[in-house]
Amino acid sequence: MAKSEELGLDLVEISPKADPPVCKIIDYKKFLYEQKKREKVMKAKASKVVVKEIRFGPNTDDHDYEFKKKHAEKFLKDGAKLKAYVFFKGRSIVYKDQGEILLLRLASELEELGKVEQMPRLEGKRMTMFIAPKTKSK
Repeated sequence: MAKSEELGLDLVEISPKADPPVCKIIDYKKFLYEQKKREKVMKAKASKVVVKEIRFGPNTDDHDYEFKKKHAEKFLKDGAKLKAYVFFKGRSIVYKDQGEILLLRLASELEELGKVEQMPRLEGKRMTMFIAPKTKSK
């Protein structure tokens, strides 16, 4: 402690559980600053997951389906996750099976670009399915 006061620095306990406890003489403010800087760099390097949504109706026509499928392919190629869902309005909820068929068809056609993370599941008036992009092997 006397040596740290003599140098005008701080005595910081590194590992208190060690026997004897390990301490270091450093400038504590500078240490905190560098630690924040390291955390910021690590946060910047972390990949952010982007989720893109595509909405269908239970009676979506073939042309509309193909159009939306092209968008889904683009999203998966860009590396974004895809949330495809069928929205049931009013009494269209009786066509649950058509909605599920539509989502499974989409999953099978996008098989080479992504893998199904969550199979179609009905939550209220929405039947959702998640597709994650396949990682590129180098």
